[in-house]
Amino acid sequence: MSAEGNIAFPGWMDRTVQLLGEEHVAKIRNAHVLVAGLGGVGSMAAEALVRAGVGKLTIVDHDLVQETNLNRQILALGSNIGEEKSAVIAGRMKDINPDVELIEKSLYINEETLDEIFDAGFDFVVDAIDTLTPKILFIEKVVKNGLPLASSMGSGGKLDPTMIKIADFKKSYNCRLAYILRKKLRKRDVHGGFKVVFSTESTDKEKLRMSEDEPNKKSQLGTISYIPMIFGCMLASIVIEGLRSGN
Repeated sequence: MSAEGNIAFPGWMDRTVQLLGEEHVAKIRNAHVLVAGLGGVGSMAAEALVRAGVGKLTIVDHDLVQETNLNRQILALGSNIGEEKSAVIAGRMKDINPDVELIEKSLYINEETLDEIFDAGFDFVVDAIDTLTPKILFIEKVVKNGLPLASSMGSGGKLDPTMIKIADFKKSYNCRLAYILRKKLRKRDVHGGFKVVFSTESTDKEKLRMSEDEPNKKSQLGTISYIPMIFGCMLASIVIEGLRSGN
C-alpha cells in the first residue's frame, strides 16, 4: 500500500509513486502502450516503460538477436543470440514486473500486417522502427487513427548525447531520416502533430557502409552503446508525460 493509503502499488514502485503521485501512477499502470521495433532504441524504450509502471504493452518485432546487437541493445546477450527479440524482451519485462500484461507480435510490418498489429486500442504508441517503408506505413496508420505517437528518428552515426532533442516531427532538423520521412509522409497527408526524438549532430558519411546481409536495409551506420539507449529513454519520457497529462 502506498503511503497516502488509497491505492495499492507494489513496493518496487514506491520511488515512482513518490515522484509522480498516486493518481498519475494509476493512469500509467492502467495504460496500454504499443512499442514497434525492439532494436537498440525500442528495447530500451520498452524496458523504461515497464520500469515506470505501464501495465500493458504490445511489443512488435520480427528480428532475432544477432551478435552485432551486443554493442547497443539492452536485450542482447551472448546467451540469447538467435532468439526472437520479442520473446527476449518479454522475459525481461516479466522479470521486472510479473504483473505486466504483454502481447507479443513477431511480425514484419507491412500493409498486410498493420491491421493485425492494430487489433486493439492503445493509449500511446512508440515507433522505433529502423527500416524506411515499414516506418512510413506505421506512422501513417498511427496518425490517421488519431493515436498519440512518439517516434524515433536516426540514432546511427551519432556520438554526442547533448545534441539529442525532442520536438514535433515537422520542427525536427538536421536529421537525414526525418527529412526523408517528411517528404514521403507529406504525400500521404501526414505533416506532424506527434513528437520525435532526433539528433542535430552531423553524420560522417565515411562511417556509412552498404549492407550485404540485411535484406531490408541498403546501408548501415556505425553505432555506439549509449546513443540508442538515450533515444529510447527519451521516447519513454514522452509517453509517460503524455499518459500523466492526458495529452
